[in-house]
Amino acid sequence: MNWPTLALVVLIALLQYPLWLGKGGWIRVWDYERQLQAQREVNQKLEQRNAGLDAEVRDLKSGLDAIEERARYELGMIKDGEVFVQVPQKAPLTLPPARPAAPR
Repeated sequence: MNWPTLALVVLIALLQYPLWLGKGGWIRVWDYERQLQAQREVNQKLEQRNAGLDAEVRDLKSGLDAIEERARYELGMIKDGEVFVQVPQKAPLTLPPARPAAPR
């Protein structure tokens, strides 16, 4: 290989370095695109959560049914004239620990 060919190969390599590994190179662009996609997925989940919370807030502000439901289930409140009946749950049956088999 003569020196002009070698010089051109080195020049091309030097020109390619910023394209692939420099500040705005392809490797960083691919990494930023991956990070952007991950952040978009997080944002989408948060937007769905916020929409649900917004609907709940609007429901609590406009209707008494939601307030009554929360008072009943979260605070255990009842209306006048209602009778509260609580059915206790049976405790799960626990078995005694198994004894090791006798040696033969």
